[in-house]
Amino acid sequence: MTATAGAPATPSATPPTGPATGAGPAGPGGHPGGGPADAVGDMVGDAGPISPAPATSPASPASPTVALPLPPALPQTPAPASASAPVAAEGSRPARSGPVRLRALDGLRLLAALMVAAYHYGGRDGEISQAWGTSPREQFPTASSYFAYGCLGVQIFFVISGFVICMSGWGRPLRSFFASRVSRLYPAYWAAILIVTAVFALPWVAYKSVSPSDTLVNLTMLQQPLGADRVLGVCWTLWAELRFYALFALFVVLPGAGRQRVVLFCAVWTLGAALAEAANQPLLDLVLMPEYAPFFIGGIGLYLIHRYGHDALAWGIVGISFLIGQHYAVAELWHAPNPSFFSYRSTLGIVAVVAFGFLAVALIALGKFQWANWRWLTLAGALTYPFYLVHEHLGWVVVGVLHRELGLPSYTTLALTILLMLALAWLLYRFVEQRLTPVIKKSLTAVRVR
Repeated sequence: MTATAGAPATPSATPPTGPATGAGPAGPGGHPGGGPADAVGDMVGDAGPISPAPATSPASPASPTVALPLPPALPQTPAPASASAPVAAEGSRPARSGPVRLRALDGLRLLAALMVAAYHYGGRDGEISQAWGTSPREQFPTASSYFAYGCLGVQIFFVISGFVICMSGWGRPLRSFFASRVSRLYPAYWAAILIVTAVFALPWVAYKSVSPSDTLVNLTMLQQPLGADRVLGVCWTLWAELRFYALFALFVVLPGAGRQRVVLFCAVWTLGAALAEAANQPLLDLVLMPEYAPFFIGGIGLYLIHRYGHDALAWGIVGISFLIGQHYAVAELWHAPNPSFFSYRSTLGIVAVVAFGFLAVALIALGKFQWANWRWLTLAGALTYPFYLVHEHLGWVVVGVLHRELGLPSYTTLALTILLMLALAWLLYRFVEQRLTPVIKKSLTAVRVR
């Protein structure tokens, strides 16, 4: 796939809902009318950090608990194996046991979200140009060329998601895994849908809201396959996350997670995604997501390294995933220099950002950031998902008010908009996620006695 107008190409399964940025459709980091990174999930956006309990055996550790909304505790992962630690049933290396907080992973998630925000506010054209009153390239003559790389925050989200979901699903029954994902994703998402719809319905807001029917469909998170207009531009990454969850649940969680099964899942998905690309069949592309699969798979491989230590097979999964992932990132975001396009991203720049994402998660997986154990990173991770959901569309409104109506300078407006979106994210976390997530999770996991 190739990007046009300096914005990433939109996946074929993700129909645009608004004017394209630049001169063409946007893509994995973007979408017409505003995409998440335009992931996370985390966008996924990404699944929030999880806190697995200490494993009693490598093959069946105690079920992890979602930490983000409840209150979000960083992903916790097995600590280094001691002399008395159990031996991994599927390999010669001992599995790790004992929870260790991965606060650095939450910090990386927030960094990826801020990259996405920089892209949406200053690294692309489209509705944000209407908010500024001129092209962001005029507002940030030097920085806009760097902000344009922020769309790759989505790919970093997907790597983190592969790591976290593998951790979350290990040793967990399917019903519990399903409950954790639903209770994690939907409360803040529903609130964001309602808030954006309400704000866009105000008579003085220039942006058009979607129809009432499409708004209701958006509450399911299935608006894209159903062809409905999107309330949130970033929701295309959530659709990718949902498909990843379904594949992982069906082929790993349901039969029971284990090292050999996870390795086989990664190998089969990698080969299947390559064949889907060659076959050019829309259904295969929809299910196997060739352009995003390498990032999820790479994150899974990094979790295997985190859990079992250095292993040639796991490193092979990570290496192949990086090589394929950077190929798709370059194919979707690179174009020849063209003055009519908003931005120009060099091949080396794109590869460098993708490499940074893989390397950062790898260093965290290897325990190189255990020193970054600051409590504020837990809150940072908690705010990432709601910030990701609301920052783009509501940011258009805030930028317009601060810059065009109040006359604040560009960089001041940018900083204040990000701070206001983080404040709103805290409110959503505190009064929506912390209250609804436990209720939904308990309802979905409750055992009914007849």
